[in-house]
Amino acid sequence: MKLLIRSVLVLLAALSLASLCFGADASLLKPPPGAKVAVVMFEDLECPDCARSYPIVWEAAKAHKVPVVLHDFPLPKHNWSFDAAVYARYFDTRSQQTGNDFRAFMYQNQPNVTRDNLRQFVQKFADDNKVPLPFNIDPEGKLKAKVQADYDLGQRINLEHTPTIFVIGEGASSTPFVEVVDRDKLSQYIENMQKQAGAATPATVKRTAAKVHKKPS
Repeated sequence: MKLLIRSVLVLLAALSLASLCFGADASLLKPPPGAKVAVVMFEDLECPDCARSYPIVWEAAKAHKVPVVLHDFPLPKHNWSFDAAVYARYFDTRSQQTGNDFRAFMYQNQPNVTRDNLRQFVQKFADDNKVPLPFNIDPEGKLKAKVQADYDLGQRINLEHTPTIFVIGEGASSTPFVEVVDRDKLSQYIENMQKQAGAATPATVKRTAAKVHKKPS
């Protein structure tokens, strides 16, 4: 009996610790400064479902005047998604809009992209948008580090797939975030979170360390 009680106590302690860890992880997902509600998307540019979800996320965010926060989560099984994410970060340095347009471009061309021809597609986008493309876009590894940091964040909050989409609210005490499994309900989740958070938020807020994005053109 004592052994059974001890086992139960150990299990309860483990569950309690897991709950605390999850809460700490969830606190990492917050709207950017100036917003009460945001849509967060962890994406992989080689993921077909991400390509389908990308425009849905932007349309819903635009309709409800909330910002979109993108995070990189290139899956190890995909052989060019990490490099593509680094290129996206490079175009972000030119302008936020250019980076988002590049992501949309990659999703549109995704079926034809391979690891061998990735640079050709990147070069075409750069040429079409009159953006210089150095041979080495990341000589100090800073862009790669940002992609890796996003991936590590995803692991800390136990992501298992892409896309993973959250609607998050600042001050929404009852439900601070919700994962969007059924994308047909994305607008409903945003509306519910806005009610909990107290008000609708502007579509565009000041960009900070988080990647707050405008809709691709």
